[in-house]
Amino acid sequence: MVALITGVSRMNGIGFGIARRLAADGADLFIHSFAPYDRMFPAVGSVPDPKLLVAELEKFGTMVEHVSADFSEPDAPARVMSGAVQRYGHIDILIVNHTHDTLKTLDELTADEIDKHLSVNVRAALLLVQEFVKQHDKRKRGSVVLLTSGQHLGPMPHIAYVASKGALHQLTWSLADHLIDKGITVNTVNPGPTRTYTPDAELDRAVLDRMPQGRWGEPDDAARLIAWLVSDEARWVTGQIINSEGGFRRR
Repeated sequence: MVALITGVSRMNGIGFGIARRLAADGADLFIHSFAPYDRMFPAVGSVPDPKLLVAELEKFGTMVEHVSADFSEPDAPARVMSGAVQRYGHIDILIVNHTHDTLKTLDELTADEIDKHLSVNVRAALLLVQEFVKQHDKRKRGSVVLLTSGQHLGPMPHIAYVASKGALHQLTWSLADHLIDKGITVNTVNPGPTRTYTPDAELDRAVLDRMPQGRWGEPDDAARLIAWLVSDEARWVTGQIINSEGGFRRR
């Protein structure tokens, strides 16, 4: 089993949580990151050297390769998938975890920022799925998991991000229907509020006040669900948008 996972850049991130869970399950990994984007947000902590991420994942005894790519470049998805296929011969699992979000509200947006969100979050996701299908051997089971946010459950302030994540949500059924005849399942996960960084005290209180279990989500909460979705146990599940939010109360 080989998985290509995008957006694996920090040991406390959802991407790394997914990679660690799949490595523990015996999957070989091809992981992607783009450090210049991560460095835009110093509040979430330093960006580890990819070699450290690879070394940590290799402790599970699986093979791990890393690639850096800017998904705002139109040919980046094809290059990433090509590199993965050259390394492993065949990719069984595609997890589209990367994202672009400048945290801008409607009044702050520019045309370029809208285009960047759509190119990274939507165009790159579709092109990655396209490339995944090209290399897929229909004699094998294939799995695609997209990650969305909670925009379909309540309002969110970052409008371009909402538009791009909403697109992935809406694409799920159509992609699933298009690909099931090829033996590929497609599902989308909303991981809910996840503690991938240390929030300020005001935000921390606001989120905890809405979490009936008394804590934020952890990266491994989403990772456990995704590991199940790409396993043979979930071979009958496709076209689903699954909210993994721990009972988060939206007001």
